[in-house]
Amino acid sequence: MASNWSGLRPFGVAALLGVLVATGQAPLGAWYIALPALAGLCWLIARSTAPIWLAWFAGAGYFAAALNWIVQPFMVDVAKDGWMAPFALVFLAFGMALFWALAGWLSRFARSPAIGFAIALAATDLLRGYVLTGFPWALIGHIWIDTPVAQLAAHVGPSGLSLLTALLAAGLASRRALPTGLALVSLAAAWTFGMWTLAQPMPNDRPVTLRLVQPNAEQQAKWDPDLANQFFNRLLAFTEAKPTPDLVIWPETSLPYLLDLHPEIGGMIASAGNGASVAIGMQRVEGDKAWNSLAIIAPDGTRGQTYDKHHLVPFGEYIPFGDTLLSWANIAAFASQAGNGYMAGPGPQLLDFGPKLGRALPLICYEAVFPQDLRGTERPDWLLQITNDAWFGHWTGPFQHAAQARLRAIEQGLPLVRVANTGVTAVYDARGRITASLPFETASYLDAALPAALPATIYAVFGEYPVLLLLLGLFLRQFAPHKRRGA
Repeated sequence: MASNWSGLRPFGVAALLGVLVATGQAPLGAWYIALPALAGLCWLIARSTAPIWLAWFAGAGYFAAALNWIVQPFMVDVAKDGWMAPFALVFLAFGMALFWALAGWLSRFARSPAIGFAIALAATDLLRGYVLTGFPWALIGHIWIDTPVAQLAAHVGPSGLSLLTALLAAGLASRRALPTGLALVSLAAAWTFGMWTLAQPMPNDRPVTLRLVQPNAEQQAKWDPDLANQFFNRLLAFTEAKPTPDLVIWPETSLPYLLDLHPEIGGMIASAGNGASVAIGMQRVEGDKAWNSLAIIAPDGTRGQTYDKHHLVPFGEYIPFGDTLLSWANIAAFASQAGNGYMAGPGPQLLDFGPKLGRALPLICYEAVFPQDLRGTERPDWLLQITNDAWFGHWTGPFQHAAQARLRAIEQGLPLVRVANTGVTAVYDARGRITASLPFETASYLDAALPAALPATIYAVFGEYPVLLLLLGLFLRQFAPHKRRGA
């Protein structure tokens, strides 16, 4: 171990390379920096006697830079919570970096350590989306979202993009003519395929108009009782503006009152809708239980179809094992069913808006990060995400969140309507292109057409299975028993 730690410079270099890989994430999207940096990391890992530690520090640098927005929720009430911000960033960065450390450890057993690390890194990216309810944020494959290469996601999904990214980096890291040439040709082919895909004709938009309402309620003021009526009136004013659309959509938890306790609010919203249904983000309560919900207010003021968020944010919307502590030890402080957090809804469901608007799959905030959350129902006609990204501030979080939601549209071949409290509020077509949007952190509304869907993509039909089979084959090739290199 002493020889592994003889000098800290390699670990500083690894952490710096991790930071450079993170520049590929939104809002920078600097894939041309991220890919060479990842190649440099593969080269460093392959020549190290301490690949686990190098990969861990590289991952810590990567996640600290990519997930810097995690400090923002602690800034909402600085006096109370601000002291926790640096601890949250450090613990999250080094915790997430354990997946990279695992890839570094596996590389020791590969025929080619650089290729082995690349394959293992792609596999741990996939694993990260499922372990402990999952956190597939800032996958290495996300560096391509703002490029034509992202169109490959319709065939291989985000895990396929991560595998492509890692293998390209390993090829460049070899510094040999053939692997480097193959990497460059593969990147050019992926780019060309994406450009060809984007050039293909699209079906006509649906003959409907959606109104996306962005109230721009700052998180510090969002739940201030003295300002609640001001935000509510702003929502109503944007809703009742002429001409009347076919559907009005408000963002996540935008209703500052409990509809269950104030049923007259439904009539006020319906009156503003002037005959159009209004989809609202709200909190729903029954006794001590509460849900983060999307509800449809019908033109007569009644609450119609309601969707309850089912993929909740650990420690943000609920405390893991809180309900278990209540049932086993009668400890109610962390139990959602005792009013201390949200309850999870039963799962994905479709909202039927009628023949003109079709059926939408609702996603509330965090749910749009998970490709697997778009399964479990019949194929919808479009995707609807409502979110309150004011929690993420205005640095990187809202733009990374929107980029990942955009990738869901490409993967599924479905248009996405995204309505956020402060932004990013936009409409994306079935190939992930923005067709209409609002300026960030601006109180306004947007009337936009609803793009048409494309036929189900390969990824929509088969999910992760093709990439899992490919990863399995690569693992068998790289990690089959052989004479180990010296440690």
